[in-house]
Amino acid sequence: MNAADSPRLSPPDRYGVVGHPIAHSKSPFIHAQFAAATGQHMVYERYDIAPEDFVLRLREFFDQGGCGLNVTLPHKEAAARFADRLTPRARLAGAVNTLRRCSDGAIEGDNTDGAGLLADLQRLQVQLTGASVVILGAGGATRGILAPLLQQHPASVYIANRSAQRALQLVQDFAAEAPVHCRLRGGGFEQIPAGPADLVLHATSLGLEGKVPAVPSNLFGSATLAYDLGYGITDTPFTLAARAQGAGRVAQGLGMLIEQAAEAFWIWRGIRPDTTSIRHELQA
Repeated sequence: MNAADSPRLSPPDRYGVVGHPIAHSKSPFIHAQFAAATGQHMVYERYDIAPEDFVLRLREFFDQGGCGLNVTLPHKEAAARFADRLTPRARLAGAVNTLRRCSDGAIEGDNTDGAGLLADLQRLQVQLTGASVVILGAGGATRGILAPLLQQHPASVYIANRSAQRALQLVQDFAAEAPVHCRLRGGGFEQIPAGPADLVLHATSLGLEGKVPAVPSNLFGSATLAYDLGYGITDTPFTLAARAQGAGRVAQGLGMLIEQAAEAFWIWRGIRPDTTSIRHELQA
């Protein structure tokens, strides 16, 4: 049989990740590995889109047959407004990191950040029940992880942000999600309660500029896990600073990225890929 006689293969389903900047993203590699391991006919690409072009470019992507997108900084809240409908966890977060075109043509927004973070913290054997947690940043990433964290019954959660008002707004938005015995508070970086905290989560975009939030020196102790939702080839600016200030353990968000990607893959393809081998491969 020659090439002309061969059955024509259908084009692969199109997926991708949208952000600004986006060149650093490991998501295309992760999803390519997932697709190969599970036998899925799909492609996954990066899309660097400025905020002012976000709605137009996403409409083009889906109008031209695109099946789904992951969404990262700075677009997660804009993606929630773009979606035709939201899953309950995305509606609660007010932020979306996963978009899919449904069978009826509607674009559904979901948020897999919280599931991804909890899966990675479980892998790191972090005990959240009764823990003191500080979250640095009050943007879309924090909105995505806050409710799942509160559901683990920590003793306290403090949201710190450069704009204290934005942190306080998050406290107000999520007050009903806080367990009875969990103290949920917010304010500026300089208002963080005296530490050390059990878990410090870095969820600002400052790392992209090589900077870290100005936090009290006693925030970190020998029992503190300092976890950066971002990631790098070596230490991020935050994990480097946290270790220098006495954090007993540091971790980057590569594990969270892999786990939230697996959740998104399941939403899109109905298959949950194994994450162990790809984590070892990326860490190597």
